Amino acid sequence: MPQLAFNTPIGPLALFEADGAIVAIDWGWLPENEDSPLLLKARDQLEEYFEGRRTTFDLPLAPHGTPFQRRVWNALSEIPFGATLTYGQLADRLGTAPRALGGACGRNPIPVVIPCHRVLAAGGGLGGYSGIDGIETKEFLLRLEGMRP
Repeated sequence: MPQLAFNTPIGPLALFEADGAIVAIDWGWLPENEDSPLLLKARDQLEEYFEGRRTTFDLPLAPHGTPFQRRVWNALSEIPFGATLTYGQLADRLGTAPRALGGACGRNPIPVVIPCHRVLAAGGGLGGYSGIDGIETKEFLLRLEGMRP
């Protein structure tokens, strides 16, 4: 499976590709890289995002998960750059419970590109985040998008 790790302002990220699509972004470094044109494109788009020059991603994604999780991840992808929703608001849109939605967010295999960081707790609290530094990473991403957590 092609894979590529690179440094970012939120720490090292490892990109994984299968069958012509991005299937995962993990927190951390890889001992070996086997890049591909798609992984290089994904790295370039993420670097542009972190430099403040990109607000959307144009990448084929194929996250592995249950049908419910994929439905949540699709909904997350529709939250625009610089905007947020609460877990409750997104749960209402999907006709599910906020706790179930939070579980799917926590299992998001393609963070940053599938923007689970744009979902907040009721009352504006940050909720959780699976990033390497947890809430600090979520705060960084929100600030990068012009929001004050």
